[in-house]
Amino acid sequence: MSSIAGLAIGALLGLLGGGGSILAVPALVYGVGEPISHAVPTALLVIAVSSAVAVLPRVRARQVNWRLAGIFAAVGFPATLAGGVLGGRLPESAVMMVFAAVMVVAAVRMLRDVGPTGTACAIDESGIDWRRCASRSIPVAAAVGALTGMLGVGGGFLIIPALVMALGVEMSVAVGTSLLIIAANSVSGILAHVGDLDIDWAITATFAGAAIVASLIAAIVGARLRTQRLQRCFAYLVLVVAAFVVTETIVVR
Repeated sequence: MSSIAGLAIGALLGLLGGGGSILAVPALVYGVGEPISHAVPTALLVIAVSSAVAVLPRVRARQVNWRLAGIFAAVGFPATLAGGVLGGRLPESAVMMVFAAVMVVAAVRMLRDVGPTGTACAIDESGIDWRRCASRSIPVAAAVGALTGMLGVGGGFLIIPALVMALGVEMSVAVGTSLLIIAANSVSGILAHVGDLDIDWAITATFAGAAIVASLIAAIVGARLRTQRLQRCFAYLVLVVAAFVVTETIVVR
């Protein structure tokens, strides 16, 4: 089960620049039987490694905005630590219900058309308007960081719409930049859980190995594909998983 989940999550990360991580925790909790306290840091570790691998083809293709990634990483680091502390103090049922709510929001965002590209960070002869760009990117970076620490998600479903619609980044560059931000946020999330880190390394190795292979192959393929149709199909899958999480949490737990 962990290898199948790893393949699916890695493929989605490589193709979409995010999305796969939102299924990692439910896969570990319900598919593998991990408690939430183990599933979150395990998911973060797997997402950090697979995102770092998936971004390599994007770096070679010059599809990464390093400055924006730096802003998101710098703002996201303290927010991720805070989210990790908060998540550790909440009951497991509350965390899973928050997780389901985030999944619904993510699915709705993915089902909506990307829309026109914004201009806040548009690059022209005069460079980037950092005054406008920072004011829009910092709140999103903080929200993504908090969710990463608390729920073990990379936040690509928030990062990519923000980069494209609010900040004016091209879709191909947004995917590569998102992967880099996800990797950085996931490392911060692992640090937030380092005090009570308890990982089943056999499960993690299987999960991560499958995710790495799938993310690298998918990233190479995804750099040449239009991913809107795949994104819509994935959004429907996320809604189904969210419904399952809510049912499992209310009825079983």
